[in-house]
Amino acid sequence: MEKISLAQKLLLFGEPWSPKVIAELNGQHVKLARMQGEFVWHSHEEEDELFLVLRGRFCMQLREGDIWVEEGEMLVVPRGIEHCPLASEECCVLLFEPASTVNTGEADSELRLEPEALDWI
Repeated sequence: MEKISLAQKLLLFGEPWSPKVIAELNGQHVKLARMQGEFVWHSHEEEDELFLVLRGRFCMQLREGDIWVEEGEMLVVPRGIEHCPLASEECCVLLFEPASTVNTGEADSELRLEPEALDWI
């Protein structure tokens, strides 16, 4: 058992839309990600996702309307809800999601990362 410095882990990578796993608990991955620009519209049929903003802010685009998530705030996107994160400036987030989650859900995209391809830092 070791404590984890989120600030130190964020220094280990800089590329947006490339989440890194920092811990695992109860079948869930805890990930750090940098977001900048627009991701891809997608949904997860079996998984909920939690986004906690550590630095910056982002807009979670939803078909029903947008939700801005500010530093120190979090948002849970329930399974089956189509969504698309958008960050006009860099935003750093902590993610909680099942270890089996594919970042783009069923959407085909160059940003797609299979769970086994994720880097641990």
